[in-house]
Amino acid sequence: MERNWAGTHEYTAPWILPVADEDDVRHAVREAEGRVHALGTRHSFTDLPDTDGTLLDLAGLTGGFLLDQAAVTVTVAAGTRYGVLAEFLEANGFALHNLGSLPHISVGGATATATHGSGDANGVLTTAVRGIRWIDATGEVRETREGDPDFPALAVGLGAFGVVVAVTLAVQPTFQARQDIYVGVTWDAALADLDAVTGAGYSVSVFTLWNEESVGFVWVKTRVEPGDADVPDTLLDGRRDHEAAPLGTAGNVTEVRGVPGPWLQRLPHFRLDAVPSFGDEIQSEYFIAREDAPAALRAMVALGERIRPVLIVSELRTAAADELWLSGAYRRDMLAIHFTFVNDPAGVRAVLPAIEAALAPFAARPHWAKLHTFDAERIARVHPRLADAREVYERLDPEGRFSNAHLERVGVRRAR
Repeated sequence: MERNWAGTHEYTAPWILPVADEDDVRHAVREAEGRVHALGTRHSFTDLPDTDGTLLDLAGLTGGFLLDQAAVTVTVAAGTRYGVLAEFLEANGFALHNLGSLPHISVGGATATATHGSGDANGVLTTAVRGIRWIDATGEVRETREGDPDFPALAVGLGAFGVVVAVTLAVQPTFQARQDIYVGVTWDAALADLDAVTGAGYSVSVFTLWNEESVGFVWVKTRVEPGDADVPDTLLDGRRDHEAAPLGTAGNVTEVRGVPGPWLQRLPHFRLDAVPSFGDEIQSEYFIAREDAPAALRAMVALGERIRPVLIVSELRTAAADELWLSGAYRRDMLAIHFTFVNDPAGVRAVLPAIEAALAPFAARPHWAKLHTFDAERIARVHPRLADAREVYERLDPEGRFSNAHLERVGVRRAR
């Protein structure tokens, strides 16, 4: 019985085949009967990476790193975890523009689903992609670079067109950062000046239980430059608190007491050498335009009593607009409203329609890899380039070898 990382979703593929290198992938695609799909670090909470054919387990597709200092890029095998890549870059004096809350996720999986990190001026992780190396339905190697006509569709490709085996990412010089926690910020103050909250640092996360007064914890990650003064002791009507622990005291959280450290040990919430998050959980997430955030957040606070019985915690993050067709931030600066739920599938599915109805006026886009109830019609309403992306995938894979039930259900691939 094969399950996702949290143990809350079971894969139904009759065959799961580990692959260790590009040749393994080429051979598997050529020899497999029926459909094929790629499986990364199993952080999806749905059947998005599943198939009724052969599932290729890319966890061993790690290989080495190709650092091009002249182009300021690094090329990495798709199964490589972000935390491992980050350690290599730091050792060579480089950094990524951002990291997700978990450094355990793979480069291929995170970029394919527009997973995002945080920061008003930071694009989702996929905005660092400069090239994609992938295997097509015939087992041949293909490459797509930024600037190619199909790139905006393939960068956030959901495994819908082939098996990505390597990704080239933009890098930058290494930097230091610190983390500080603020408590006591009220919803009244936050919603009157939300930019002051989300713009308080290089990357900001708000952890909330949707109580009516305090937003909860504001987790500010600040880039530290030489000569910087200390961070402020207050944020709106809240205060800095070195004893605050937004995610508990389990020992798997990165240093949050204002101590500067390397970017790779501050931008993620969780440590690479520890079990991340809460474990036995279900996750959902929705992306709205940042200009709609105050109204959308008021709607969520109003639903607090319905949400809390199945909620562990919610997290609010931001990302800058991009031009990637299936990105949650496509052509709009976005606010992400994330829910970490207890492992109660029936309870979670009962509350999701209320959450989605409350966010519908704001054209909320669901995270592709997290639990939601959107069908193809609803996805098409909020993703204006869905049909264009589908045309690219159908052209590159006309027989639908990389399609699956999930992609067809949400309209990313044509129903077969």
